[in-house]
Amino acid sequence: MTSRALHLLAAAAALALLSACATGAAPAADAPPPPLPAAWQAPLPTPGSSASADLLQGSAWWASFQAPELPGLIDAAQAASPTLAAARARIERARATRTAAAAALLPQVDAVAGAQSGRSVPRQPAAGSASLGLQAAWEIDIFGGASAGREAAQARLEAAQVGWHDARAAVAAEVASSYIAYRGCTAQAAQAGLDAASREETARLTGLSAQAGFAAPADAALARAGAAQARSTLVARRAQCETLLKSLVELTGLAELELRQRLTAPAAAGHASVPQPAAWAVSALPAELLRRRPDLAEAERTVLAAAGDRRSAEASERPQLRLSGNLAAASFRSAGVSSNGSTWSLGPLQLSLPVFDGGSRAANSAAARAEYEAAVAAYQGQVRRAVREVEAALVALDASASRQRDAEAAARDFQAALQATQARQRSGLASLFDLEDARRLALQAQSALVELQTDRASAWITLYRALGGGFVPDPQPPAAPAPAR
Repeated sequence: MTSRALHLLAAAAALALLSACATGAAPAADAPPPPLPAAWQAPLPTPGSSASADLLQGSAWWASFQAPELPGLIDAAQAASPTLAAARARIERARATRTAAAAALLPQVDAVAGAQSGRSVPRQPAAGSASLGLQAAWEIDIFGGASAGREAAQARLEAAQVGWHDARAAVAAEVASSYIAYRGCTAQAAQAGLDAASREETARLTGLSAQAGFAAPADAALARAGAAQARSTLVARRAQCETLLKSLVELTGLAELELRQRLTAPAAAGHASVPQPAAWAVSALPAELLRRRPDLAEAERTVLAAAGDRRSAEASERPQLRLSGNLAAASFRSAGVSSNGSTWSLGPLQLSLPVFDGGSRAANSAAARAEYEAAVAAYQGQVRRAVREVEAALVALDASASRQRDAEAAARDFQAALQATQARQRSGLASLFDLEDARRLALQAQSALVELQTDRASAWITLYRALGGGFVPDPQPPAAPAPAR
């Protein structure tokens, strides 16, 4: 090896060492601390005796509902969700991008082969040559631009992974909310069915009494009108329940017949209720949101990715150093004489300095800085939104708890008043108008109780979602399934 080649090699090694030092000294970009209150302002729920620290992890909380079919519906919806499929594809794209960004830090080596034959000088013998070798090029990362690109790609991969967890929690919460709405609707429909049957019987008996002359025709007309109104309400309730069932079919991807079979365990007639989940203790420190909410983790990693892009764009404004070389085995033949051997070269070691590009590199850096500032603002806004969602869910949960006892007492007492009025009406001590008024009040109270049960279960689901949906930062999402061949 010649002394000049040795000098080039030594210079390259020194520059590579300088590159490593510069890269390692690059400052790590952290998302700025978000604004968080010191404590929740809304009242915190009181957990039940069955609450445990592991209740919010995985699917444990969904199993705590008084609905054994709910976890299966959530699993079916997550398997069929296009949102989750898109999230898995996003992870694969981000993983491929990270691999490409990491490869930019390494030398690029290509195998090259060539052959040539011809006569370049008139009346001279034809000559032929062939070669087979390796060709390498390395852009030395002096100012850390490639390293910053790799860090940005890694942050985007992590953002895609926690985004998958966020999508999974969103699908589970949507299915649970739709299921609770369906169960509330069926409970309302059960009450409407009992009311319609009772009104039908009242109309029949009143009609017979009117025909015998023991009741006024106006009473018979009122009873028929009440029965018709009850039938109309029942039809409307059943149609609403059918619409909610269709939504569950869409979410779960199950055949409608199979879904109906899974949902054939309604509450006992006259005691229809909505499944309620187990309560748990909410941490008094809002700072827990930063660890528990996958959307905040995703927004934080988006900030880190934008910071890496900014450093990469700024590095492109500085000098670039590139080293290339090749090693090959060659064969040459001319006029019956052959020559075989190897060839190699180290260099050129090329240094390029930006002189004039019309402001392109500076504009790219300015755009990257703007993207970073936008990501920071979005992150801080997402934190404020998360705090608001938790506070709103706590308020709704506290309000439903405060109303629970009064709603149960009202439903119980109005039902007792209805039964007493029915007895008085049969003995002639109360009019049909008194009976219809008592029936209306009892139905309204029972309907309000079922609606409150639905609102309370929905408030728990909203709070569960607002607190991160059981997100655990460590587990990795599954890889996307291989495409069908």
